Amino acid sequence: MLRCAVLGDPIAHSLSPVLHRAGYAAVGIQGEYDAHRVDELGLAGFLEGLDESWRGLSLTMPLKRAVMALVPEVSEVARLAGGANTLVRRDDGSWRADNTDVPGAVAAIRERYVGSPAAATVLGGGATATSVGLALADLGVGELQLLVRSPERAAETVAALARHPRAPLVRVATLAEGRATGEVVVSTIPAAAQTPDLVERCAGAAVVFEVVYHPWPTPLAAGTHRSGQVLVGGLDLLVHQAALQFAQFTGVEAPLTAMRRAGEEELAARSARAPGDAG
Repeated sequence: MLRCAVLGDPIAHSLSPVLHRAGYAAVGIQGEYDAHRVDELGLAGFLEGLDESWRGLSLTMPLKRAVMALVPEVSEVARLAGGANTLVRRDDGSWRADNTDVPGAVAAIRERYVGSPAAATVLGGGATATSVGLALADLGVGELQLLVRSPERAAETVAALARHPRAPLVRVATLAEGRATGEVVVSTIPAAAQTPDLVERCAGAAVVFEVVYHPWPTPLAAGTHRSGQVLVGGLDLLVHQAALQFAQFTGVEAPLTAMRRAGEEELAARSARAPGDAG
């Protein structure tokens, strides 16, 4: 039986088991996919304890950067991003690290928007901002602005974007005062940080990509309904990156529609159980 899992800390909120299990059911695969709470200190030991029945692992925070030093093979996109969200068992039993967040973000944007953006703004400067920034560079964005609480916190993201073959021009400004520029604005910050003033400063973009998927809608996402902006949601990103993992873990094309429907149903159920509860 195929065995896979998602690892992270915290992990109880993860939608990955819902998405991957729905994928298994849709294509008739007999497999397990569970969530395991693993922190940075426990990651090496967890990997060493897995037998050959394990095929793939999804990684969330805080493991995406920590895993890079633990595996013998790292894909080019993971190396570029400085982090991996995917481990796939190789024929020799070792693990290969990959990053499906970057191509997943490209696919999520392209599903909703077919334009050719020249400039974009990303709110936040962490690992998710890095992946989405690299995706924007893949889409041809040549000028990228990062709006962050403190510029020094964006140093790793700026360095990763500089490594991209297209090396977009990157500017860093403060979240408190900066105004979004370009055709696309991406938010990687919590809903609680999205003040009315910030939402207003993002109103000029044609596309809003909100990576948060619960609680929904965030203030930024709600603003798109009023202004007519194209909205790319966090569930779009989650489903597309999971679909790419699914294909690597199983060798079968992911049933995207079934996985998305399962995610939507689970989020609706969570909202009904505890409105406003983070997940």
